[in-house]
Amino acid sequence: MNDLESEIAALAVHLVKKAETRRLVLVTAESCTGGMAAAAITRVPGASNVFDRGFITYSNEAKVDLLGVSVESLETHGAVSETVAREMAIGALSASRGNVAVSITGIAGPGGSDHKPAGLVHFGLAAGTDTLLSRVREFGDVGRDEVRQAAVKEALEMLLLGVDRS
Repeated sequence: MNDLESEIAALAVHLVKKAETRRLVLVTAESCTGGMAAAAITRVPGASNVFDRGFITYSNEAKVDLLGVSVESLETHGAVSETVAREMAIGALSASRGNVAVSITGIAGPGGSDHKPAGLVHFGLAAGTDTLLSRVREFGDVGRDEVRQAAVKEALEMLLLGVDRS
């Protein structure tokens, strides 16, 4: 296990304990990480008390069908955008029994463009009815696995923030 994997594991344990203490239910909506955030959470004993579901919405169609992301947002801003990340998080809450949801959409690489390079990841956080936060991170073209792991760490940190605010 590398250092980042160890940090992710520790964050997940802390998140599950804190969510359980606050009686909150977590949800993930993931694209470029393909379920890695949900896997990190559910690796923790007791996660079944605080984790409802994870949506893996790799395609645009899945984002629309499962999370209610608007076709207009996808066409106007692209799947890797603040707008879509926000809609994914809101949609994940709406389609679940969760109280706090995080979304992840980005370009893990290889590839990308000048406008949206490899390593660009957008995150959304929805909690309750009035808390919404988005973040963008440029992890750089450091390799697909490294971008995905860094995105999972960021997502777990955002979920902790959502739990603290709920």
